Amino acid sequence: MGDTVLITGGAGFVGRHVASALLAQGHRVRALDALIEQVHPTGVRPPDLDSEVELLVGDIRDETMVRRAVAGVDKVVHLAAEVGVGQSMYAVDRYTSVNDYGTAVLFQQLIDHPVQRVVVASSMSIYGEGLYRTVDGDLMQDVVRGRRNVDGSWDPMDAQGRALIPVPTPETKTPTLKSVYAINKYVQELLTLTLTAQYGMEAVALRLWNIYGPGQALSNPYTGVLAIFASRIANGHPPMVFEDGRQRRDFVHVSDVARAFLLALDSPAANGEAFNIGSGEDRSVEQVARLQAASMGRADLEPLITQQARAGDIRHNIPDLTKARTVLGYAARQDFSERLAELAEWVARQEAEDRVVEARQELEMRGLVL
Repeated sequence: MGDTVLITGGAGFVGRHVASALLAQGHRVRALDALIEQVHPTGVRPPDLDSEVELLVGDIRDETMVRRAVAGVDKVVHLAAEVGVGQSMYAVDRYTSVNDYGTAVLFQQLIDHPVQRVVVASSMSIYGEGLYRTVDGDLMQDVVRGRRNVDGSWDPMDAQGRALIPVPTPETKTPTLKSVYAINKYVQELLTLTLTAQYGMEAVALRLWNIYGPGQALSNPYTGVLAIFASRIANGHPPMVFEDGRQRRDFVHVSDVARAFLLALDSPAANGEAFNIGSGEDRSVEQVARLQAASMGRADLEPLITQQARAGDIRHNIPDLTKARTVLGYAARQDFSERLAELAEWVARQEAEDRVVEARQELEMRGLVL
């Protein structure tokens, strides 16, 4: 028989895919999820959560529920978290309570009910700006971007006023924490790696890039950017793109992310380590917006380029996947164009409420759009 694996946040987008992948390998899966309204508007078990998953509905901060969830478990995938850079900058108490105090509650129980291994979902946001080099070839580790440049451009500059060039960011880059969400995820990562080592358990942290795929919460304006674009396009509105749209990101399919979690649960050499998880291909946000509109049959919807930035946003961040490939044996398998078409077909069957303008107004009211 396989292991019994607890997935906190297991009814969420990534959790459901990880659960299906674990079941396919013969493991038993228990999920703990609060089914919060922002992610689960109906408040009921998601229809695409595999029927074999034992679902416990409860809060990660509820020690009684967490004690029940960890009982008899061999391994834990810790996904439970409030997600979203922008919202984290004003819902500070909620984000910090769920993400960091919730992780503390989990480990308070794991101290008394230890497991073999914990894999925690960290985030590329902990790096802040990614790694850059100058036009002279010098690497720049600690780039902190200010407001828009005098000439109207958005890229970070060197001391001579020349635009820096983004390069793949390795796990060795020093974190530069630019948002409450980034701080939360780094604390989750450190708590996991520190406490497991102290109490005889193993741990792995996966620093996830921009995840997309069917099953994402389309009506949540703080979810992944592709789901946000899809919601806008499905409602006949142009995708809203901050800054000039040339900021570059790596978009990784949720099935590749699920496979990375399975590798991290089992790889002996991964213990105590953090790994970047992405696709290995980077694109500009404007390019992705156009591709998604075309895939949904709405190429006429030109991206709305706001020429504004949100507090906590970064310019460029693309992953160096060398360590994940070497140690975990991880490599993304999904083709972006094919999976974007799949996402479009799934969106066409959903009802999506476009709440992006409402979310932007909330940020503007609080002075978080620059």
